[in-house]
Amino acid sequence: MHAITRRRFAVCGVGLISALGLPNRATSAVGQTVSLSDGAVVPAVGQGSARLGQGRRPAEEEEQAMSTGLSLGMTLIDTAEVYGGGKAEQLIGRVIKDRRDQVFLVSKVWPSHATRAGIQESCSASLARLGTDHLDLYLLHWPDRVKDLAEVVETFEQLRAGGRIRRWGVSNFGVADMERLWRIPGGEHCATNQVPYSLADRKVERAVLPWCVQHRVAVMAYSPLGGEGASVLRNPTVQRIASSQGRSPAALALAWAVRSGSVIAIPESGSVSHVRENAAALTLTLGTDELRQLDEAFPA
Repeated sequence: MHAITRRRFAVCGVGLISALGLPNRATSAVGQTVSLSDGAVVPAVGQGSARLGQGRRPAEEEEQAMSTGLSLGMTLIDTAEVYGGGKAEQLIGRVIKDRRDQVFLVSKVWPSHATRAGIQESCSASLARLGTDHLDLYLLHWPDRVKDLAEVVETFEQLRAGGRIRRWGVSNFGVADMERLWRIPGGEHCATNQVPYSLADRKVERAVLPWCVQHRVAVMAYSPLGGEGASVLRNPTVQRIASSQGRSPAALALAWAVRSGSVIAIPESGSVSHVRENAAALTLTLGTDELRQLDEAFPA
């Protein structure tokens, strides 16, 4: 794929797929999916966990919500060792105990642990809390304060060879970070880059998302509903289009985030009703006019 200029990418949502030269998005029995560079197929909408297991709701309610999400096809679960000091991983471990083979499990190592020994210890601790013998994807949480990225790549590759992780990726990497990663032997094995992306935060469209598409690195969108406060869901345009579709504003915002076929959204919810709304995005397709209206309400 030829280089994509910022101008070509910063077109309205209706032209996103053609501007990137992407194929039509894939679908499965449960809805839209995203293919990783190694051929693995994951749902385009998964489940996040940054604030789960920390007493905001009863643990049983959060576990039921996540279990419901799995049943509705949101089988990718994202977590990290720092989420609640490991409590999110423990909660997830309880949910997936008898259905591990149904789940694409993602966790992350904190940058202060990003040494050979630190990564191995963090991975072992995450596996123990999750009650599993492997992760489907293991991410470096941030590039900041990582002293030796080559050592990180080498350690990830060792974990992959040993079967403790199936693939690895990064999070919060900009284009310069990705270019640095690509210059490291084995760096091109990076499967994903997890970044903030929503109608209210489209910064990655300028450079990061085009770079990742060009290099076949799937993008995982965190805070796809706009983050704290979720003002996106109260936007009149979002509410009007969602109403016309017979869906919730959350489903509409998520369908927008994954519209290109190369983005995986990972909304968090500890509520069964909210999870059901999120899962509806898997089968929601936005038309040309709807995408244009959203571009006008949330300029690129």
